[in-house]
Amino acid sequence: MEARLNVFGSPTGAKVIKHFGAAGKAIADSGLPFAVQELVKIRASQINGCGFCLDMHTKDAEAAGESFQRLYMVAAWREAKVFTDAERAALELAEQGTRIADGSGVPDEVWRNAAKHYDEEQLAGLVALIALINAYNRVNVLLQQPAGDYRVGMFG
Repeated sequence: MEARLNVFGSPTGAKVIKHFGAAGKAIADSGLPFAVQELVKIRASQINGCGFCLDMHTKDAEAAGESFQRLYMVAAWREAKVFTDAERAALELAEQGTRIADGSGVPDEVWRNAAKHYDEEQLAGLVALIALINAYNRVNVLLQQPAGDYRVGMFG
């Protein structure tokens, strides 16, 4: 299987992905815990069916010390005892932000719960992260980017 388009081979695509990367760096510097960032990326990627991002972010999370149990349980986070209240709040916000077309936006109670656990900088990072991973998911799904070959750190 090959992608429909080599996004890095296109001047426009490469430029957009470069800006996505810069946004990712700003998010990484937001103070939002790395584990939360990876859990959110994994959950949004599960919802969106992005195998490429699931491959990348599960491997990155594992390399950073995340347990297999927690990685396996992300899809069932509501029933899993392995996540903190703060992680649950981020996962709920990620789900609501990913599925905005399915309802009437993000409920105030979901936002208030996230705001109990994260300061304004972290919330800004979380919101940007949810938007960014959804953008990456859409690019990869549209292009049918194959999954399975990601190596930790291969994108810098």
